[in-house]
Amino acid sequence: MDFGKVPYLEKIDFNFPPEPAANQQVFSRHKPVAYLKPQLYLGCPTWTNKSWLGTYYPAGLPAKDFLHYYSQQFNTIELNTTHYRIPDEATVTKWCTAVTPDFKFCPKWPQQISHEQELQGAESATEAFCTALLAFKENLGMSFLQLSPTFSPDKLTVLENFLTRLPRKIPLAVEVRHPAWFSDKTAFEELAALLEACEASTVITDVAGRRDVLHLRLSSTTAFVRFNGYRHDAVDYARTDAWLKQLIAWLEQGLQTVYFFVHYEDILHSPKVIRYMLDKLAAATNIPVSANSARPIPQPVQGSLFD
Repeated sequence: MDFGKVPYLEKIDFNFPPEPAANQQVFSRHKPVAYLKPQLYLGCPTWTNKSWLGTYYPAGLPAKDFLHYYSQQFNTIELNTTHYRIPDEATVTKWCTAVTPDFKFCPKWPQQISHEQELQGAESATEAFCTALLAFKENLGMSFLQLSPTFSPDKLTVLENFLTRLPRKIPLAVEVRHPAWFSDKTAFEELAALLEACEASTVITDVAGRRDVLHLRLSSTTAFVRFNGYRHDAVDYARTDAWLKQLIAWLEQGLQTVYFFVHYEDILHSPKVIRYMLDKLAAATNIPVSANSARPIPQPVQGSLFD
């Protein structure tokens, strides 16, 4: 994730802002179903990780099998490939066949719709992408719409027109980046109110160079978090601890679903942070957490000629 990237971290304040009071209203309006346990989905932004060969993937694994082994380690993925090309049904079927039944894909909306056309005059592409999303069936998690950096609050009506035309059966989270959304509290609350009315979630992004996008505002009982780690050091784990504290508090108040994606320039660090979070969540909640996820897998050892 290059967004919010900075050369130095020494002067960055990684503390969380105060939690918006409006979150309590979201929880009160969306009472959880008693017999449904909250769901936790933690994953990475890609499965094509050659550096995992010999650790999280078997050594020598062909690239065509990466997704299958990825789904043995994680239960979700931030699917960025859809930002650049709308997949056909055969491709979606191939992906879904490769993963476990409870695995969730979180496809990113195509840049043609979000950035090039900024949600206007994109009816044909939108229909094609919605068709692709529905082809994921039970493996569809939360699709996420990352609006362009130039999409400012004066375009709220454009977003409203776009969202109200989408099928409600498509789960959606929306990410805004224009600074005016965060400097104008009224504009951001209008955005959150629109998302809540459309049964969509906010995307919360934790990056060093744009602390304003760490807004903590929920518009549904699904939290969609994009976490960008840096040095894989004590600072990153302190940030992770802050997220664990926040997520556990939300779960106690009625949060139903967590999608948490860990970005690192060195992708080898992402599984370590996810395993750390899973262990902490298992200790703090009654939510079932896989004990084998995000762990290096046993590798076959070649015998010597003298065995």
